[in-house]
Amino acid sequence: MGVVKKIGVVGAGTMGNGIAHVFARAGFAVTLFEVNGQALERGLATIQKNLEREAAKGKLDAAEVPKALARITPVLKLDELKGCELVIEAATEKLGVKQAIFSELDALLADGAILASNTSSISITKLAAGTKRPDRVIGMHFFNPVPVMSLVEVIRGLQTSDATFAAVRELALAAGKTPVEVNDAAGFVSNRVLMPMINEAIFAVMESVATAEAVDEIFRLGMAHPMGPLTLADFIGLDVCLDIMRVLEEGLGDPKYRPCPLLIRMVDAGWLGRKSGRGFYSYGN
Repeated sequence: MGVVKKIGVVGAGTMGNGIAHVFARAGFAVTLFEVNGQALERGLATIQKNLEREAAKGKLDAAEVPKALARITPVLKLDELKGCELVIEAATEKLGVKQAIFSELDALLADGAILASNTSSISITKLAAGTKRPDRVIGMHFFNPVPVMSLVEVIRGLQTSDATFAAVRELALAAGKTPVEVNDAAGFVSNRVLMPMINEAIFAVMESVATAEAVDEIFRLGMAHPMGPLTLADFIGLDVCLDIMRVLEEGLGDPKYRPCPLLIRMVDAGWLGRKSGRGFYSYGN
């Protein structure tokens, strides 16, 4: 398997633009796809703002900002990813959406190209099974904010080859990340541990054990967490937390992963956290 030089990213949202940012900054040619033109423009503007912030903090030479931006080719048609040697899908955390994207990419890309998903919980084995290249499907779970967080969970599906894993591990290192190998299971390691903790914190609020503020203060002051679980849930998005809890409940078949009813009600109300302006806390504009 040759060295990957051309990378595609599907989705210009929070995770997608962060992934495009780190690879462009590391010298890779990146094709960034988004179905919506305005979303694509927002993603590019975010990348520019974050690169300029890195330069202002002395983490990046100012002359590298326009060079990194020039390495990103924004596109609105999926078939413009055809020449990419690896494509990272960073779409919404819904199995059907990801399967449809993988099916299109599988038909579009060269036989030797790698398909990766930034999924935070969905089975890589299941995504791979819907393609004709299951040995070249892998998970690359980046963490938000992508330009800052060093960890990448590299998830091996049942069919993922050693050559695919080695190529993706080297790619993560080249982008300045720390790859950690994980085998395919619902939630992998990070969300299998994190989401039940957040879910239990929501139960504590629902059952009036403590307020959201008190729960978060206990975790910050007593356990040295940089932010409490409910602040973190608002940051992640309560809808994303609910999606992951449902993947855990279905994938592991254990009632301990049952989503808290309060979490379900808040998502039903459209209280999704920071992105909607209200979650466990209010965020104004």
